[in-house]
Amino acid sequence: MTRFTVTFMLVAVALCAPACGHSDAASAAADGEATNARAADGSMSLDPKMLAAIRVEPVVEREVANAFAVAGKVQFDEDRVARIVVPLGGQVIDLRVKVGDPVRHGDVLCAINSREAAASVGEYIEARKDVELAEKTSAMTEDLFAHEAASRIALQQAQSDLAKARSRAARTEESLRVLGLNPKDDLAQFNGRLPITAPLTGVVIDRRVTAGQFVQSDGTPIMTIADLSTVWMVGDVFERDLQRVSAGQTASITTAAYPGETFHGRVNYISDSIDATTRTAKVRVSVANPGGRLKPEMFASVSLDLAAHDRVLLVPSDAVFTEDGRAFVYAEVGSGKFARRPVDVAQTEGAQRRVIAGLRPGDRVVVDGALLLRQHEQRRAG
Repeated sequence: MTRFTVTFMLVAVALCAPACGHSDAASAAADGEATNARAADGSMSLDPKMLAAIRVEPVVEREVANAFAVAGKVQFDEDRVARIVVPLGGQVIDLRVKVGDPVRHGDVLCAINSREAAASVGEYIEARKDVELAEKTSAMTEDLFAHEAASRIALQQAQSDLAKARSRAARTEESLRVLGLNPKDDLAQFNGRLPITAPLTGVVIDRRVTAGQFVQSDGTPIMTIADLSTVWMVGDVFERDLQRVSAGQTASITTAAYPGETFHGRVNYISDSIDATTRTAKVRVSVANPGGRLKPEMFASVSLDLAAHDRVLLVPSDAVFTEDGRAFVYAEVGSGKFARRPVDVAQTEGAQRRVIAGLRPGDRVVVDGALLLRQHEQRRAG
């Protein structure tokens, strides 16, 4: 190689070096800008361990019954409430129950020590003895009359006395039934203690007497028993919406006490008049209440199902979280990548939330593990 050639190559290298260095710097800057752009879109890439801890499902479109909501309150089913009153005045003894105790139909709640009850039993026993005597007298008189040993008048008198005795016995027997006593029982040893029994199976929700207290038969309940297996949900419907309500209509009930859980019932009553002040009508829904979890006076939201159906987007309630008054979900934007997405959802309780805006059918969202993603996002922001 000549000296000229070597010199030329050295000059060429010297001239190329600044240009080449500039090209490498530009390439590195472009790569940095691309990396920053990917970070700016808010997406998060998760490692396989974190991916295993979350569950992703597609947003589905379903047909659901159209409905409108009514504010309601839980009340007792009045057909399943018994207010216990005493038929006779006396002293409360053998008090066996307190508030909250479950009772079954026929269980003895307490007893009333009453002279009147003892007198009624005594009258019944005497009346039965009079019937037995009148029956014997009548039979003997009939036999004598058949043998012409007694007059017809004597026979008629004996038959009249028997009829009167039976009528008195029937009255005293009915008096015992009113008191809750069975005339067929052996009442000879009755000591005046009148048992008060439960007329239905339920729970004692109120007790107004104590052992030894004297009570009067004035219609004041001494205790109340309620069967809470079914309750009423009572709400107010504006008159303009009455055309949308009918007896037998299905309803869904949600409460603040049991978020994410829905109870179901049917409309069984619509009031016949409108409240002049509120311009509303009372609507009553009968709701099954297993375990007695719905408590009287508890507030609830009643969603009355309409005949029309809508196609809506639904996501599990666990997929939606709220920050600063806005609702969000985490949507899958790539393989192992997720981004926060604002959504507009219906303000209802239940296992599913209706999506009004922000998602499309087929979008994949995190339905289990959103809390983990939020923590990861907060650590990145910090």
